[in-house]
Amino acid sequence: AAYAARWVAKNIVAAGLAKKCEIQLAYAIGVAHPVSIMVDSFGTGTVSDEVLAKAVERVFDLRPAAIIKALDLRRPIYRQLAAYGHMGREDLDVAWEKTDKTQALQQAAKELQ
Repeated sequence: AAYAARWVAKNIVAAGLAKKCEIQLAYAIGVAHPVSIMVDSFGTGTVSDEVLAKAVERVFDLRPAAIIKALDLRRPIYRQLAAYGHMGREDLDVAWEKTDKTQALQQAAKELQ
């Protein structure tokens, strides 16, 4: 879920919906979808944090199996990530650093306002 949260936050910032962003995902045993999606833009959002959370829920499939598929987490990449951290590693082309959902987030935020 940490990779998914990074992916979501990076897309929100890249979409211009906030200057900085923190994502909190909460899961319960036996429940595939997150039981809570919380967005904190630290007052930098162009829309409310509640609208951002609803846009995230609409655009991203955050079920564990869907995260594994979307971010290709079964790919053998983890040895390269053992040094220098997992986040901000654009040199390794990891999926959670991609900003591929910016347009969908912008559209969802516009519709939800």
